[in-house]
Amino acid sequence: MSKLLYIKANAKPEGKSRTFKISDSFIEAYKESHPNDTVITLDLYNEDIDFLSIDDINTIFGPKTNENRYHRILKYAYQFAEVDKYVIAEPMWNLSIPAILKAYMDYVCVTGITFKYTEEGPVGLCTGKRAINISARGGNYSVEPFSAYEMGDRYLRTIFGFFGITDFTTIAADGLDVMGNDVDHILEKTIKDAQEIAKNF
Repeated sequence: MSKLLYIKANAKPEGKSRTFKISDSFIEAYKESHPNDTVITLDLYNEDIDFLSIDDINTIFGPKTNENRYHRILKYAYQFAEVDKYVIAEPMWNLSIPAILKAYMDYVCVTGITFKYTEEGPVGLCTGKRAINISARGGNYSVEPFSAYEMGDRYLRTIFGFFGITDFTTIAADGLDVMGNDVDHILEKTIKDAQEIAKNF
């Protein structure tokens, strides 16, 4: 039995987010195909996540003990490290990810929990895990020339790799704001693709 962490990063409510239409369909298909797995939903806009202060930074670099497993910041890093799979749902905002998702990754990037320093440099502590990033994007950022501007999925793929998670798949609905595109068709196709991928994730 595996644990999946479903990380939702969009301020729009249910039913209004195109990203969540895809990711929720993925999760539903995943549950059907993996009935014995545990799915933990983490809606970042319902969490007490803020930008790091100097005290927060000191905590992140401080000792890791049983007493601080439930610290308001470290609890997210422990949770992240203790699951087997990740699904991130995030719209492309200004060529990147929503700021709250970056703030969350700052909470998760904790030495001694998700990575460690060695004589050869940093080493990820989350090896053998799998991740999928689901993103809705206004333009077509999967192909040149606009793929050069895409920095959100690229950042997530890189930081997950830093944690040792190299099995990273992207499901993107591109071109949703391009005039003349059939948005419903794009979403329907992406949802269908996501549901197929979920079966073997």
